[in-house]
Amino acid sequence: MITNQFPWLTTIILLPLIAALVIPLIPDKYSKFVRWYAVGVGLADFLLMVYAFWQNYNPNDSTFQLAEKYAWVPQLGLNWSLSVDGLSVPLVLLAGLVTTLAILSAWQVDRKPKLFFFLILLLYAAQVGVFVAQDALLLFIMWELELVPVYLLISIWGGQNRRYAATKFLLYTAGASIFILLAALGMAFYGNNVTFDMVELGMKDYPLGIELLLYAGLLIAFGVKLAIFPMHTWLPDAHGEASAPISMILAGVLLKMGGYGLIRFNLEMLPNAHVYFAPILAILGVVNIIYGGLNSFAQPNMKRRLAYSSVSHMGFVLIGIAAFTDLGINGALLQMLSHGLIAALLFFLAGITYDRTHTLILEEMGEIGKLMPKVFALFTAGVMASLALPGMSGFASELSIFIGLATSEVYSSPFRFGTVILASVGLILTPVYLLSMLRQLFYNTGVFPACVIDAYKERGMGEQEAVCFGTNCSLPAEVIFSDAKPRELAIAFVFLLPVLGIGFYPKLATQFYDVKTMAINTQIKEAYTQIAQAKGNIYAKGFWAPTISKSDVAPSFAVIK
Repeated sequence: MITNQFPWLTTIILLPLIAALVIPLIPDKYSKFVRWYAVGVGLADFLLMVYAFWQNYNPNDSTFQLAEKYAWVPQLGLNWSLSVDGLSVPLVLLAGLVTTLAILSAWQVDRKPKLFFFLILLLYAAQVGVFVAQDALLLFIMWELELVPVYLLISIWGGQNRRYAATKFLLYTAGASIFILLAALGMAFYGNNVTFDMVELGMKDYPLGIELLLYAGLLIAFGVKLAIFPMHTWLPDAHGEASAPISMILAGVLLKMGGYGLIRFNLEMLPNAHVYFAPILAILGVVNIIYGGLNSFAQPNMKRRLAYSSVSHMGFVLIGIAAFTDLGINGALLQMLSHGLIAALLFFLAGITYDRTHTLILEEMGEIGKLMPKVFALFTAGVMASLALPGMSGFASELSIFIGLATSEVYSSPFRFGTVILASVGLILTPVYLLSMLRQLFYNTGVFPACVIDAYKERGMGEQEAVCFGTNCSLPAEVIFSDAKPRELAIAFVFLLPVLGIGFYPKLATQFYDVKTMAINTQIKEAYTQIAQAKGNIYAKGFWAPTISKSDVAPSFAVIK
């Protein structure tokens, strides 16, 4: 056992897990109490995270902190090993905030509420476990554990095609996660000592061939979760059928697990392989941005449009990871945090709109801005944040990524210029598909509704002007649309506050991980310098051939001829 303080991280994981196990014991006649119980547990766990990190986490230290290690299954070398650093702390806080607000947004769930909140608390514990696990095998277990509640939450409380979407999600993510297990076993058994500890795995000297193979496998595993093209197709289906609270968690937290895995394993543990794969990641990032943006514009379903928007925004994460600069990696992590908040907000607002209109098809909406001005204002704020309006977190993250890549000394000028120009297409597409969605939602869609008022005349109701949205019409007295309620306003404002705060003062977020991202990039640059000095142009000759700046030349490195 290794711990010299209160086991904060174990408590943070076990609190929602144990609380979930209590829910089946609650009598059915108190089923409405379950929602209060689940919200209280989520809020308590989030506040516990904030207190633990505020008191015990040092952002100026790039090493693992709050370490806990207990022998769990010693015969298999499996340890309950937990710790946090600059990569995991902000994502743990993001997971706690988004999941707590998702629980609060599920206030109206009346179908099997005990099972619903049991599963969502189980998911809460598993996703936090992924971010704090220091044992690779433990991370894999937590990774698999979160798949089960998500599958059930979609397949039971989803839309018409929920079973198809849930099964597709499970097949994609569970199948890809096998590569995490294979990579963990391969790294653990390589060399003289068998270990699953991430620090020790990162210190092993793997042959380049093995490292490239491990990197490729992990890229598939984490790429599916991050929705990298062409491994993204599960995401629009899952979002299109999932209920709003589950879509909030999918976009706000689960996608970020893929980005976290790429930085934690592929960059930090396999830096030599990353040197070879980095330009591929940059190209995949550009493909994600353009492909996701074009597909988003073509979607008639509001949630599928937002899902493809997430695919596009994750492309910026890939470009930041591939930049070989402190600002690039820093921007990638900031983009993950920013998108987690903004996407969760937009899916929450999409759920509010669906509750009122009972449709997700944009062509069936319109002219509801006058009836729901508060929802319209909140949706507009969320859209402005997503299209990277200056003063909001999306602008700070995307600007960091662009500057990080543009100032990289690794890639040639044509490659940097071409990548930045192509990625900038996303800045044009995003306003197009998001602002057009706003127009279709809250203004006239261009479809002239066929309002049959004669029926009302026959009932003696006289000449009355119908209230129409899309192809649906009602008399003013029969309109059931209600504007955002206090609970819904509170949830939206809690999302918007950090979005605006980070937008005006990015250091609110970056102070947690600046030192860590600089340490990772230093390691990557050292690996690149060694390989480039030994082999010259390590990429294929052509417009993306890298160069070595004089400042990067290290005389202590022997040149292999």
